[in-house]
Amino acid sequence: MSQYIEMIRIRFLMMLAYRTNYYSGILIYSINIGAYYFLWTAIYGGKEDIQGLSVLQMTTYIAVAWMARAFYFNNIDREIAMEIQDGKVAIEMIRPYNYLGMKTMQGLGEGIFRLLFFSVPGMVIVALLFPISFSASLMTWVFFFVSLVFSFIVNTQINLLTGMMTFFLFNNSGLIRAKRVVIDLFSGLLLPISFYPLWAQSVMMYLPFQAISYIPSMIFTEGFVGSEIYTAVMLQAFWALLLMIPIQLLWSLAKKQLIVQGG
Repeated sequence: MSQYIEMIRIRFLMMLAYRTNYYSGILIYSINIGAYYFLWTAIYGGKEDIQGLSVLQMTTYIAVAWMARAFYFNNIDREIAMEIQDGKVAIEMIRPYNYLGMKTMQGLGEGIFRLLFFSVPGMVIVALLFPISFSASLMTWVFFFVSLVFSFIVNTQINLLTGMMTFFLFNNSGLIRAKRVVIDLFSGLLLPISFYPLWAQSVMMYLPFQAISYIPSMIFTEGFVGSEIYTAVMLQAFWALLLMIPIQLLWSLAKKQLIVQGG
């Protein structure tokens, strides 16, 4: 376990060395949130709420969704693809640790850095610029952070599956870009899932993407209350466990499929 903890520490320090990128990222995310704030203010007009969310809740939802993305987002799918293409993966696979576990810990180190130096100061800045509601309930915060951890797990698992497809496709850049668009669209980052047509909501119920952004954002804004919170977190846990099956199956096939393209 100590070697995986060291992976987290090394990635954290690596991100710290290039922290200027993330300070500028706070500005970019703030501009995104501001644009969505004015857009949704215009959409709401004089309405008190749409689909059960008030304009204040929607503003909070937008801010939390984007700042939470800073924590769960990582590039391990692209890193895996590059390591396969340049042959580095062959060396990594004979090292005394699990390759997928190592990539997950690197993503966690990156996420912890983003949470401390991006999400937290970013939320403070955004809260000074736009009306955002922070819950006074301790349980809401507890469930939000539990949900945020599951968001990272599910998103990372999808990234692992996408990255491993490079073993079979050799050039996986198109799939990686498509995956990011699908996650941003279907995870609830750009639009809450409750705003989609009923038929689309029914389809999304059978997909893992809502476990990434929609659920933690709805918990934070108290769009979910009571038993809805427990059901939502359990759904995240379900997907986190279920996605382990295709990961293990694909990894077993990928190791037999390995063709070193470089190095």
